[in-house]
Amino acid sequence: MILEILSIGLIISAVLALFLDEVVYAVTALSGTFLFTALIYALNGAVYAAIFQFVVGIGTLAVLFLSGEMLGEKPAKRSSPAKVGGLIGAGVLFALPSIFITVSGSPNMISGPQVGDALWNLRGLDVLIQGVVILTVALGIAIVLYERRKK
Repeated sequence: MILEILSIGLIISAVLALFLDEVVYAVTALSGTFLFTALIYALNGAVYAAIFQFVVGIGTLAVLFLSGEMLGEKPAKRSSPAKVGGLIGAGVLFALPSIFITVSGSPNMISGPQVGDALWNLRGLDVLIQGVVILTVALGIAIVLYERRKK
């Protein structure tokens, strides 16, 4: 039941991060996405993946907050509560399959690698590429900020 609640929070925060107009609110919703993802990893036994996701999320959020404030345009009007409510409703609709469809079975009957083993032993290259992408984004934003300050 807790995984379903976390997946609902993950989907709602992802929808809010995509569609909110105010940059700071969108980045805050993205922080919820990173947090829910790390919690889901931790509950599935992938503690190291959860820590990595959380640390990468914190670094990404710091860069996005700074660049959002420096480079983002301030919208003339704020998001209405009806729009935010509609976005939360859309997130709940996207989350309905995770509420009603659950996978049952005992962990002893599962064959193959566990979640932590699959993330770190079988997918280590993906984790490395994710770190490189985050570093590239941070460097790109630093270059843009440096060029903007020179003008």
